[in-house]
Amino acid sequence: MAVTKKAEGVGKEKKKGGFRETLLLLVLGVGIALLLQAFVVGSFYIPSVSMENTLLVNDRVFVNKLAGKPERGDIVVFKGWNGEDTIKRVIGVGGDHVKCCDAKKRITVNGTALDETSYLHPGDFASGDKFDVTVPAGKLWLMGDHRSASADSRAHMEEPGGGFISENDVIGKAVVRYWPLSRGYLFARPDIFDNVK
Repeated sequence: MAVTKKAEGVGKEKKKGGFRETLLLLVLGVGIALLLQAFVVGSFYIPSVSMENTLLVNDRVFVNKLAGKPERGDIVVFKGWNGEDTIKRVIGVGGDHVKCCDAKKRITVNGTALDETSYLHPGDFASGDKFDVTVPAGKLWLMGDHRSASADSRAHMEEPGGGFISENDVIGKAVVRYWPLSRGYLFARPDIFDNVK
């Protein structure tokens, strides 16, 4: 009898220990996930048509919050002009001269014309509005890929910030479109920006 009771006691202790370990691992896992979400990777959904066809309404993207300084061509999530999370493509960085448009209706950056056909919405154009800006240091000039349906830097030129967004307002760079699964895609900077000096 004594042996049986002792065995029962050991079994109960093992069950309690197993439950505690599971609970601890669960709490630890949730804690790590929250830290990653806060400081490393964020998930964002697309609420509008301004980045079509690169991103459609209700697509979801992972954003790398530790990706470093935004570069021309990057797709970034940032605190937008109205204070909400916004996603656009970086066209110009600090010091760049961005102009629309040349004789072939292309945007130029520092005098280099951009052939944007790889990401512009089919049938869309570089810009319906003419502009000629020099991006201040620490700022960005951002535009949507569906130019005729995007309230981007062009739409905010008359506001105090001149349409520019501070690099400090960037939350991170879009790395991958993960939802829907059928449209999964790993983003890369378009090669056309390599020609800009």
